[in-house]
Amino acid sequence: MTTGIDFGTTNSVAAQWNGEYVEILELGGQGLDADWERPGFEKLYPSVVGTSSLRTGALFGWEAKLRSEKAVEACKRLLRDEPLVTVGGRRFAATTAAAGVFRSMAAAAEEEAATEIGEAVITVPANATGAARFRTREAARAAGIAVKTLLNEPTAAAIAYAHTMEEDGEFLVFDWGGGTMDATLLLHDDGFFDEKASRGVNMLGGLEIDARLRRMVIDRAPARRTWSESEQRQFALDIERNKILLSTQESVRITTPDGIAVEIDQDEFSAEIQDLISRALDPVEECLDQARIDASELKAVLMIGGSSQIPAVRDAVAEALDCELVGADLCHPMTAVAEGAAICAAAMDGELKSIIRVVNTHALGTITKDQHGRREFSSLIDRNQRLPQQRKKSYQPSRDGVSRLTVEVWEGDPDRPVDHPDNVKLTELVLTYPPQHSRAAEDGAFDLEYTYSKEGLLTVKATLQKTGHPVLDGEVRVFGDSTVPPEIKNELQDLFSLRTTGREAPRPTHPQPVVTYGAEGRAGNAAATGVVSRPTPASLPKSVTAGRKSATALVVDGSNLAWNGRPPRSAGGRPSFQALQAAIKSLRFKNPERDIHVVVDATLRHDVVPEERPLVEEAIAAGTVVQPPAGTEGRGDALVISIADEIGGVIVSNDNFAPFQKANPWLLDDGRVLGATHSQGLWVFNRRRPNAAVPAGRRR
Repeated sequence: MTTGIDFGTTNSVAAQWNGEYVEILELGGQGLDADWERPGFEKLYPSVVGTSSLRTGALFGWEAKLRSEKAVEACKRLLRDEPLVTVGGRRFAATTAAAGVFRSMAAAAEEEAATEIGEAVITVPANATGAARFRTREAARAAGIAVKTLLNEPTAAAIAYAHTMEEDGEFLVFDWGGGTMDATLLLHDDGFFDEKASRGVNMLGGLEIDARLRRMVIDRAPARRTWSESEQRQFALDIERNKILLSTQESVRITTPDGIAVEIDQDEFSAEIQDLISRALDPVEECLDQARIDASELKAVLMIGGSSQIPAVRDAVAEALDCELVGADLCHPMTAVAEGAAICAAAMDGELKSIIRVVNTHALGTITKDQHGRREFSSLIDRNQRLPQQRKKSYQPSRDGVSRLTVEVWEGDPDRPVDHPDNVKLTELVLTYPPQHSRAAEDGAFDLEYTYSKEGLLTVKATLQKTGHPVLDGEVRVFGDSTVPPEIKNELQDLFSLRTTGREAPRPTHPQPVVTYGAEGRAGNAAATGVVSRPTPASLPKSVTAGRKSATALVVDGSNLAWNGRPPRSAGGRPSFQALQAAIKSLRFKNPERDIHVVVDATLRHDVVPEERPLVEEAIAAGTVVQPPAGTEGRGDALVISIADEIGGVIVSNDNFAPFQKANPWLLDDGRVLGATHSQGLWVFNRRRPNAAVPAGRRR
């Protein structure tokens, strides 16, 4: 079965045509934390590679995003320039990191969705450079995925929409994701999709918006100390998560690693990113001007990519085009691209009647010199030409006596200076004249021919005009001046064999039942049956749930941790709810597989500083912390012990629970209590055995 893959800067999505409709594969969703669980997020696979000191080997997807202490993100964006990245102390090419994401998605599809990703239509930004397209293809190939074609993301989204609505006409796709912004105008006519124009801005996406929100927080709460790598990473995740929340909430409260809370409301956030929104609107106007189409002629305006869902962005686009935008129910911003890629794959396999036509978004050419010796971009294939395309142009040496020439292959915008960032040298090819050739410049004239396929492969050929003798013929397979060796497969093997710690992975401290699933998806005991069977698709939700619940839960004595390290009440001290939140966050990071219950005394909301009281009340209302009902004997301590006793959980507290030890002797059992230590912003949790209560007759 052919797959459609949206290889995104922030998240990737895989989809397959099942013969009747498109299915979005749920890959790696069990790695989601409660803080990140939102409708549809289980269908996203973060394009992240990382490592953690608590786990061996490289991590991918949600595991990498939420568990890594060090991570390589935005793998797709890195393919533009192919920098070296560090994973687990080793240096890898960015293409290798991207290949790791592809391979881990394929493995997750087999293990979790009971399907295979053997070949795929893979999407790329409309304005992706040839180098980025080439590396995307090579990364997928290295991961064992045969690439049927590379499809522009806006075209894929339009395919998904047109398949649902069966509408013809001019579509404008506003594609603003994590790394780039593209505006593309397409014509859909009875199954034909024709890209008429496309303009965009590289290095403008969710990452830049995250940076603005981070700056807003830091401006109001400057760092008071040097944050550890782990704290910086957690803070970056908090920034990204709260940015997402600001699309549906009027305000958010973000806590820095110093424990300082900053409130940002939607209006001020919108004002902060107005200049980014203005930059994102420029390609829309350029695209319409280039195609000579008025906004009123548009049949539909599709908004795709996470950044396109920010209310201020949607309002700005709707106002600029004076139209109503297509809603997420008809064109889902996060999955439409993968859906369209899967439909394209089905069309290529003959399962659907549809023809895809695409255009190149950058001109392809070479470099010449004018009479003053200035370098100029000489275009062979202009931008926005329907692919495949073949173009020929005549050149000759600038002087006599030349036996060989260096032909520079460039991609970009001929209207801009050669050294403009939008112009990229793909490679250099050597044209060699035959030994018997006349050395006169006019006899060295040649026809240079570029052939550019719809898959993004470029072939360059040069033929002598005088004799018809070929002096250059080859496919462009090396991009840029990078010295990174093209041994991606070998590097990929090294990436998957990483060992990030010098010890074995920590073993669980409690029995781990092995769950098996029968034909009907019912769980059984492997010890009883002696059989461990592969879960069926129907049993997978049960399997995931069983895996999540198998680890011993933690029951946090929240009031105790809130007072940790604080001056006593007699000295004017107060508990810190923000410190408690930081402790819980650290616990979740270190124990992702465990349920965590947090209990606070009913008096905590009155004991904290006035600024924190709303935080406590919000947490109680949301159910993320609980407090004992009025009149409960023993207050919060009794509730902590009751919950831990009921579920067999481990208590996190520095209290001895002396009044409760007689009735609950298990409190003194080894492994039933963890102590908490807060040191310079770092929370550490270790096993402790509370001191036994001293009998009344022995007190002094």
